[in-house]
Amino acid sequence: MQYIDSNPETLEELMNNDHAFVEGDQIVPDIRNAVGSPWLKADGLISLPYLISKELADRKDDILSALAMVSEHTCISFHNRTDEPDYLIFRRSHGCASHLGCIGGEQPVYIGPPCKVGNICHEVLHALGFHHEHTRLDHGKYITIVYQNIMKGMERNFKALNGQTFELPYDVTSILHYGSGFFSRNGLPTIITEGKEENMGQRKYMTELDIKRVRKMYNCDAKEAQGGTDLSHPKNGTITNAPSNNTTGLSTN
Repeated sequence: MQYIDSNPETLEELMNNDHAFVEGDQIVPDIRNAVGSPWLKADGLISLPYLISKELADRKDDILSALAMVSEHTCISFHNRTDEPDYLIFRRSHGCASHLGCIGGEQPVYIGPPCKVGNICHEVLHALGFHHEHTRLDHGKYITIVYQNIMKGMERNFKALNGQTFELPYDVTSILHYGSGFFSRNGLPTIITEGKEENMGQRKYMTELDIKRVRKMYNCDAKEAQGGTDLSHPKNGTITNAPSNNTTGLSTN
């Protein structure tokens, strides 16, 4: 039970037989070349439509708080879906999981009982196209993978992969970094690092480098320059306010 509460982003790969997963919480798409695709802007803005399924009505405040974490200091906003063909839909499941990048059409983000606000933010960042930080090709300079402590068959989730770093430093404290106990078979660390280990795997906030990645990938600074506005602060029409008790955004499904 303690493992489940501490590592909800690993549960879908361990417990869900309906989809194929990698790295615990990333759904393997049917179309491989769709992985990591950014969401396209409309009228120069990035605003993602979303719905919350009825079975997650009691988690609406947490979901809105997670969306606010992303939108607060970036040019990404979220709005209730009307008739947009591509949109996020939050669904209940065992743990937390998402596709990587925009796959087109109805795109589920899975939220289980153990998933807290920071876990949901983590999954939304995957949906925006961001990989786990620990899979960077340069991870060997900053962390050590302890393979003898990893669950059998889960070693692949710790491999270094080719991906976009945006020329930003490695961030052990990123909200997208694994914690030290992910996929541990014996309760011992699967990842160790020198210093900052107590914050590795934190899900309380997006770090400064997390924010910079989003802003670089979605060209937020250029949008600010063109529009004459500071998109790093809350804006009207985005989800940045405290959650409310209204039912807007709930799916009828």
